[in-house]
Amino acid sequence: MAVGDISIPQTIYPISGVKIGTTKAYVRYADRRDLVVFEIAKGATVAAVTTQNQFCAAPVQVLRKHIANTVPTHLLINTGNANAATGADGVERALATCDALANKAGVSIQNILPYSTGVIGEALPSNKIIAGLDSALADLSEDNWLDAAHGICTTDTIPKLASEKVSIDGVDYHITGISKGAGMIRPNMATMLGFVATDAKIDQDLLQSMLIKLTNASFNRITIDGDTSTNDCCTLIATGTAGEISESHPKFDEFYAALERVFVRLATLIVRDGEGATKFITVKVTGGKDTNECADVAYAVAHSPLVKTAFFASDPNWGRILAAVGYAGVELDQSRVNVALDEVSICERGGLATGYTEARGSEVMKRPEITVHIELGRGDATDTVYTCDLSYDYVKINADYRS
Repeated sequence: MAVGDISIPQTIYPISGVKIGTTKAYVRYADRRDLVVFEIAKGATVAAVTTQNQFCAAPVQVLRKHIANTVPTHLLINTGNANAATGADGVERALATCDALANKAGVSIQNILPYSTGVIGEALPSNKIIAGLDSALADLSEDNWLDAAHGICTTDTIPKLASEKVSIDGVDYHITGISKGAGMIRPNMATMLGFVATDAKIDQDLLQSMLIKLTNASFNRITIDGDTSTNDCCTLIATGTAGEISESHPKFDEFYAALERVFVRLATLIVRDGEGATKFITVKVTGGKDTNECADVAYAVAHSPLVKTAFFASDPNWGRILAAVGYAGVELDQSRVNVALDEVSICERGGLATGYTEARGSEVMKRPEITVHIELGRGDATDTVYTCDLSYDYVKINADYRS
């Protein structure tokens, strides 16, 4: 069951210039939406980041080539089958689905970006996807964000959606996005699948640089099990139907902050919905020489099976946290290291904190949301990683995934 605030926004802002259609293509599931099509109006700019996994899926390979050559007009997303580790046949099947959609939409095949998520190593049932295209296209609407959030799920237990409006100099800018993911989560560029759109007008080069920075602050700061997916992709669309935003705009930072809130919300919803998760854990590292070493320490703690199982058991075995800090590869002076769980100090100057008791540590560990604050005493840098505990259900879910 997902942890903490997993609410859907009361207002989901449609993005002028983006229409979405969903349908049941029966790729893997008997009775759920599993095929999603985005239609993007002319004049939009589109940026994407993709997985760094060297066994990247066939749709990722196709997407990279297509977006390098033209501005996308359609996104084609299926769940239930990752079309990964499928060789040349997988690429051909991905291209066949793109070609079918291109023909129906009257655009070039290179205008189509394909995305797949699901089981690795199985042939993509491209015939089912192609058969579902007419239904998805007939469903196109600016108001289908929630249906799309459901339509991209696999083992997710909740749809993941965020939406904001920011008013700048009398112009209303809207930002809406969806993501999916619950397992095989340690993005190395983006989320498992993420799609965010805004009606702002943003130059292509700026949009791409913004996306990289945004993912580094959000999707690249989450982990559930330390596994980087073969299919990770995140796409940012700017339709240009509202006012223009550039770095020289006097309120660029205000717009960017709203965009970042959407990204962080989508990323943390993935952690809250981690497979088998019962705790949402924020690992905040301060006092580093640079953000890279702060991230290294945070990820060492967030990835540790011993730390994650201790959180599941509500066991304040704080030595596991210190051990992970110590093997993160960062030069440390133990006498400068402090660690706290929420308001409870557990380690001061490298040793047991004055006044700490097992009862106080246990009380904190029982909370559904916990912050681990690690002070390195080396500088002024800081970084934050979001993770969850590791429960019996994580093993059960993944052991039974293909059954």
